[in-house]
Amino acid sequence: MPFSRSTQPPDFPDATSPAPLELLPPKKSMVRSLLAINMFWRTFILLAVLLLGSMLAWLKTMRELEFEPRALQTAQQIAALVNLSRAALQYADPIARVSLLKAMAEQERVRIAPHEPSDTYVPLDDDALDRRIVAALASRLGPDTVVASAVNGEPGLWVGFTINGDPNWLQTDRERFNPGGGRTWLVWLLTTGGVSLAGAALIAGLINRPLKRLLVATSRVREGDFDAGQLDEGGVTGEIREVNIGFNRMAQRLAKIEQDRVVMLAGISHDLRTPLARLRLETEMSVADADARAHMVADIEQLDRIIDKFLDYARPDHMDLKPVSLNKIIDACCYAVRDHEDMRIKVQLPEPLMVMSDATELARVLSNLLENARRYGKTPGTDVADIDIAAKGRDEWVLIKVRDRGPGVSESQLADLSKPFFRGDTARTAATGAGLGLSIVDTAIQRMGGQFQLANTRTGGLAAHIKLRRALR
Repeated sequence: MPFSRSTQPPDFPDATSPAPLELLPPKKSMVRSLLAINMFWRTFILLAVLLLGSMLAWLKTMRELEFEPRALQTAQQIAALVNLSRAALQYADPIARVSLLKAMAEQERVRIAPHEPSDTYVPLDDDALDRRIVAALASRLGPDTVVASAVNGEPGLWVGFTINGDPNWLQTDRERFNPGGGRTWLVWLLTTGGVSLAGAALIAGLINRPLKRLLVATSRVREGDFDAGQLDEGGVTGEIREVNIGFNRMAQRLAKIEQDRVVMLAGISHDLRTPLARLRLETEMSVADADARAHMVADIEQLDRIIDKFLDYARPDHMDLKPVSLNKIIDACCYAVRDHEDMRIKVQLPEPLMVMSDATELARVLSNLLENARRYGKTPGTDVADIDIAAKGRDEWVLIKVRDRGPGVSESQLADLSKPFFRGDTARTAATGAGLGLSIVDTAIQRMGGQFQLANTRTGGLAAHIKLRRALR
């Protein structure tokens, strides 16, 4: 068997288009990223929107309900202040009036000033509440009552009234009659909103905690770890308890099915070896025709190889991953098939590569791929399978490619080739195996934490792409 090695950097010649495991994952759109949030954030956002909407509706309702009482109360206070000031000034003697005006200005921040014809003022009508206060004052003090927010450029609450027929202004601080301002409501909203959002986060966490545990357990069961996927059957709520009990029973049933499958395949394979050995011995001793004897022995050897495939397929899922030299594994696999005249292998490894795997399983994977290429990937017009093996490191991964130059496989069957017992069409001729080789490869690669994919190459032939985690040196 011709065999060649190259240390040039592999560019994966005649690569698949595109190379499946070299592509970066597609970028998600912003809309899909926002929609693809986990259950916790979805529950939290829905609760937060509900709480904030309720708070805003409550705030609007409260302000509407307090509008009329506050306007009437404010108008009553202003009217009482005007009437008391008018009465105090009207019945005070002129000497005491000066002291009274000074005391009112210093102690009550109420100033009385004459209303000159040349005075300019700004009417108090900033909002609906101000207009309602002005209307209520007009009904109490008379329709000619003037209420202003500034007189001659000086801000304040100004109310026009008469004392003994003389027009005057009463000025006081507008803040003493104003309702709670925006800052008060803002502080209240921030405080209440913060407490509500903290409560929403707590509730969302409590609701989604069982779902998160179920997700973790499902992942463990998917990886074949049936015992580690057990959930608590004493849940707080009846629904969660029933889901956990159902999941545990399902995991136990799957574990039993898997165990029965392994025992059945191993038992059948083991029981077939003894009669096959006897058949081969009787064939060697009893069949006189050398040609018939050779064909019978070849059939028995093929059956023996199929039994080996069953044993490989029934192998337990547990695997102890260690740093393994990919170069040594490839050399060993190529050395094992050096006597096959119907194979030409070209290896392209630029540098020593270490991968996290099981050495025996990785050798079995590469041997299966080489055997698959030898059987079904012969170059058209020849009886030789030209096989290329290339590998290169990329970040924390190592990409391995094993390709032949045979007829390839129809695109519709590529995804099914790694299924157990699936046999390709006549494009890859004369199938004589059990249909488990590529299934064993796919299962072993997954147990090693890698990825496996098949693809046709642009120039013809089938390429097997393997992606394994790189070992840290």
